Amino acid sequence: MLIRATRWLFPKLERVAPFLAHRIFRLVFYVPVKYPVPEKEKEAADQSTPFVFQVVGKKIQAYRWGDEAKPYVLVVHGWAGRATQFRKFIKPFNDAGFQVIGFDGPAHGQSEGRSTSILEFEHVLNELFRLRGVPVAVITHSFGGAAVLYATRNGLPVKTLVNIASPSIADEILKTYMRAINASWKSAEKFKEFVKRKSGKSFEEFTALQSVMNLPRPIDLLIVQDEDDDDVLPVHADELKKAYPSAQLLKTSGLGHNRILKDDQVIAQILAFIFARV
Repeated sequence: MLIRATRWLFPKLERVAPFLAHRIFRLVFYVPVKYPVPEKEKEAADQSTPFVFQVVGKKIQAYRWGDEAKPYVLVVHGWAGRATQFRKFIKPFNDAGFQVIGFDGPAHGQSEGRSTSILEFEHVLNELFRLRGVPVAVITHSFGGAAVLYATRNGLPVKTLVNIASPSIADEILKTYMRAINASWKSAEKFKEFVKRKSGKSFEEFTALQSVMNLPRPIDLLIVQDEDDDDVLPVHADELKKAYPSAQLLKTSGLGHNRILKDDQVIAQILAFIFARV
């Protein structure tokens, strides 16, 4: 109902109160929607060994599955997601000799906060690496891929990275958001100006495309993209591959943006990619 109300109201605000519309545009951009958690994800959380740590004044809920003596793989969810969305990865990776660690990002899942940003995700990643050491690989979904690449650009010691359905192109990211709230490009341009004023960096500098072209050291990168993903279009993966030619690109069809995390064949190919690099 909130999304429908925003879509109805926003274009009217742009006409009669553009300053208010632009303010809402940037406020809502940093606030993830919280969706009901499916029962199977609740079961996955119950089967984990939970732990908590603090970042930027917020309690971050994290989860561990498997033998703590084993090397770990980190999973990083997307915007409005949760660590338990990777529940189908747990058994195959545990059986292959890995523990799996994930966290609910700030303002996501069971972690604290109402709003967040890629910068807060970077703080979480740095703290988790400090607490648990460097993972053998990081598997990401959607926004999580952009966050990990941004942190890696800034020195996070990622060795092997799997980006699933991850956005990379600045204007396409904004167009997706615009469609969600029925905004015009003028609001997007004002948002870009706000980001530049607040951070001293352009919006483009926070994207995966810019990050992957400015990594301090090479990484092993697997890009996974479904051709029928309406949330993150295939062009994002294609452009990321062009920007980082050594990356491998795995394309699927018929899985969309979220079901790709539950596909056994996709999980098996990701496991094989990581296992070959340990």
